[in-house]
Amino acid sequence: MLDPRPDNPRSPVSPVLVERFRPLVQALRAYHRHRVIGLEHVPRTGAGLLVLNHSLATYDGVLFADAMHAASGRWPASLGDDLIFKTPLVADFARRAGVAPASPGNGHALLGDGHLVVVAPGGMREALRPSEERHTVRWARRKGFVRLAIETGAPVVLVACPAADDLFTVYPSGLTARFYKRFKLPLPLIRGLGPTLLPRPVRLTHLVGAPIAPPAPDADDPDGQVDRWHAEIVRRMEALMTAAARR
Repeated sequence: MLDPRPDNPRSPVSPVLVERFRPLVQALRAYHRHRVIGLEHVPRTGAGLLVLNHSLATYDGVLFADAMHAASGRWPASLGDDLIFKTPLVADFARRAGVAPASPGNGHALLGDGHLVVVAPGGMREALRPSEERHTVRWARRKGFVRLAIETGAPVVLVACPAADDLFTVYPSGLTARFYKRFKLPLPLIRGLGPTLLPRPVRLTHLVGAPIAPPAPDADDPDGQVDRWHAEIVRRMEALMTAAARR
């Protein structure tokens, strides 16, 4: 385990919130026998973009952040969907948990302050994909995080947890797709442990890749550069998902 030496003067996460929910997080880590492989790849100082796959359960990302903090003393900030901040109570909770609306301005500000920033580019569209597409990523049109890394020079650290897709069975549903397209709200048809909605006690393993330094900005062809590097990042994430599934 790494020596905890936090370099950020102010944590993006409320200490009160951490203490209040610590028993629940620890219980979930035990329930899923959670582990992280490759924590040494998380930057010890300075900014970094932690890029995760998005499961329907979502809380697997919290387990990763908790394990990362235990090892390094650093809490990451996060960029979240606008839907979170349209619900008053949820919005306040998210801000206390270090989540900010996903915008280029917020991304630049957080990385500029030296934070580690978590993003899940697939968003709810990826989270709602049916189980027949599990262990895959839906990042084809999600290129903002790549542009952000190039513009800020922040290294990209890929983090894969394909088993999080096995907590629930997500059934194909035209209603789910139409409801999300119209209202941007999740309405999945799912099943968990047995006939219940409880998550299955699947072992969750996060596999962390080595930091990937972004290329220097190409002023002559910025969009082409984003497209090319995005394709490379997606290829690496797909390979990391495959490797993590074998752990």
